[in-house]
Amino acid sequence: MANSSRESKLLRDSDVTINTRPVECLGMTFESDEARREYFLERLKEKLPELRQRLDFPIGEDEDILRLSDPPYYTACPNPFLAEFVSYYGRPYDPDEPYHREPFAVDVSVGKTDPLYRAHSYHTKVPHLAIVPSILHYTKPGALVLDGFCGSGMTGVAGQWCGTAPLTYRQALERQWEADGRTAPEWGTRCVILGDLSPAATFIAANYNIPFDVASFSKAAQRLFDDVEEDIGWMYETFHTDGSKGKIDYTVWSETFFCPECAGQIIFIREALDRITGKVKSKFHCPTCNSELTKSRLQRAFTTDTDQITGERWKHITYKPSVIRYTVASKQFEKYPDAQDFALIQRIANLPPPVEMPANRLPMESMYHGSRLKPKGITSIHHFFFPRTAHALAALWRKANSHPDVTIRRALLYLVEQAILGMSILNRHHVIGRSNVNQWLPGVYYVPSIHEETSYYRILAGKLSRISMAFNGFRRDSRKSVISTTDTATGLSIPENTIDYIFTDPPFGENIYYADMNFLPECWHRVLTNSVPEAIIDRFKGKGLSEYQQLMQGCFEEYHRILKPGRWMTVVFHNSRNAVWNAIQEAMLAARFVVADVRTLDKQQGSYRQLTSSAVKQDLVISAYKPNYGLEERFMLTAGTEDGVWDFVRTHFRQLPVFVSRDDRAEVVAERQAYLLFDRMVAFHVLRSVTVPFSATQFYEGLSQRFPERDGMFFLPEQVAEYDRKRVRAKEVLQLEIFVIDEASAIQWLKQQLIKKPQTFQNIHPRFLKEIGGWQKHEKLPELSEML
Repeated sequence: MANSSRESKLLRDSDVTINTRPVECLGMTFESDEARREYFLERLKEKLPELRQRLDFPIGEDEDILRLSDPPYYTACPNPFLAEFVSYYGRPYDPDEPYHREPFAVDVSVGKTDPLYRAHSYHTKVPHLAIVPSILHYTKPGALVLDGFCGSGMTGVAGQWCGTAPLTYRQALERQWEADGRTAPEWGTRCVILGDLSPAATFIAANYNIPFDVASFSKAAQRLFDDVEEDIGWMYETFHTDGSKGKIDYTVWSETFFCPECAGQIIFIREALDRITGKVKSKFHCPTCNSELTKSRLQRAFTTDTDQITGERWKHITYKPSVIRYTVASKQFEKYPDAQDFALIQRIANLPPPVEMPANRLPMESMYHGSRLKPKGITSIHHFFFPRTAHALAALWRKANSHPDVTIRRALLYLVEQAILGMSILNRHHVIGRSNVNQWLPGVYYVPSIHEETSYYRILAGKLSRISMAFNGFRRDSRKSVISTTDTATGLSIPENTIDYIFTDPPFGENIYYADMNFLPECWHRVLTNSVPEAIIDRFKGKGLSEYQQLMQGCFEEYHRILKPGRWMTVVFHNSRNAVWNAIQEAMLAARFVVADVRTLDKQQGSYRQLTSSAVKQDLVISAYKPNYGLEERFMLTAGTEDGVWDFVRTHFRQLPVFVSRDDRAEVVAERQAYLLFDRMVAFHVLRSVTVPFSATQFYEGLSQRFPERDGMFFLPEQVAEYDRKRVRAKEVLQLEIFVIDEASAIQWLKQQLIKKPQTFQNIHPRFLKEIGGWQKHEKLPELSEML
């Protein structure tokens, strides 16, 4: 009964914030927010049988999908209310409405230190402050913005930020735009549709974008911690030297090996870790026979026992507790585990496993990282957690789920799920220089030989403070102008020609195996990604470059269908393979988008892969537009003629930036160069099954005869005056670089760049990708690493 009483604490909170006031939603009025939710939940429940027929429907039971969802604003499955959202917030396409934008031709550099950005982690994230300027440039207040690969939902945050940004930010941006000669932005919230195949991603996105009462959340979270402490606090107790009790901050566990010479036991942390430098020694000695060893020579020790959940025999690597860091009276101490500590560990291990702990089997046969896990005996989700962390995480999950206010309950789970990876055996231990909180390697399932079992309160207390601070500083739109859907970008239930702007950061090749990496947290939510339509290169799932390109083409075709004619799409690209870059460009062109500009996005702080490998340190930002119906209609009348060619060129010119500068130096706009204009013109004809009426030589001659040229670029007559005026004010004009159209010119370009100054692969690769837009189609495109 005592335990039941503790379980009900959250239910008796005086801070319950259930909204009993009337609310409006998509043009309907409800007596309360709970009434709104119940109405749409019932409608969603009725639609689930039909939705389950889709190939992208997530793996999960109806009750789990409904429990996670908050319709119409967020559904853990394909959202059937998207069309209603578009109808309520959007404006029908009007071909007579004047609209003109040049591409947002600005190289963006934004850091990752913003508190809102850091409120929740995800595998890849574009900071919302890097997205805001693009949304302001391409749209007006109230416009419909789409991100079909939303990840953690930063595009939704950016759309709301356009209407709720603090005055200091607005003034700084306006000053910068005025200095750049841009028209002042129109401030106001944009309505955003967020989609992702992953339930883990859309859950994070929904919590970022659906308002909740921060003060009530903070109080509920503190009560959650207190309640869990009362239940399992004894599991984190240890005795100090004077006999008083201390609170365990973390326990360091070391993998155990055998010496290949004498078969003596080697506790890795004791023999191989240099406690002064905090690094693993390249060579160390066996404590038994004194043989000189390296880690690669060691023989792994295994333990075979009974899996408490499955009842099967379980062979797994052996860890031993080696160091305990604990706190007594606000002072930290460190010790080796004593007999009482070992007894406590054994007592916890003998407890029945918590029912909340997922026992899903890992899909080894279709996981890229299966080869990292299976040899160590990790084949199910519960194998990632030691008994103490399993009980702690289960208690947190159970009690968070018991909160009566759905909005606060979802926010509590948003908090608790951020301890899942940090409390798993993926968490690494660093002797010096790190907090050791959430030190798992992003993007991989790496099981370290030295693991730190960090306490839940050490992870979550600081996280609670940071989340509260971040959301206190972010005024979300009370109209709830963001909607999330869990489905593939190839089949969005959005009417055609309704979206005003698309900002998207899709998966690129085999950079990150999203479905695999999201499997662990999704098992706790009990709703899993259906990876069948996932756009990825993954040989374990039978997907190569061609399959990836086809899937991405399907996504871009869907983007083209729903985007209004004449409107823009921004695509963030991050990959170090030329072949993937080509696949993305071809997929976009096949979907009938026209590329107008390529810029760089520097997120300043690199990811783990960017810092430790040859992965590029800057992303590319591709600006492409959907031709308006005026051009399409005229082209059908003049297709295959010279008039059709020059009509396309004139229309394309209007979509290109006239003048681009950086640090008061004028830059060459690559898309205004003759060879790229020819390439875009040919692609426009070919994709419409129209014969190109003349050769490249004839095109170049006609271009020179019809359009004024400046610095190797071509302009409309009315544009060249603007270019001349701004060019005079520039300190210098960057030299026109070599046209990169084949391997020979690529090598010349590389030599030219390296003569200017030595550069790393990571630094030069984004610029190289920008230059190969006009690569001859019959020429094989080698990887940059090969040419270097």
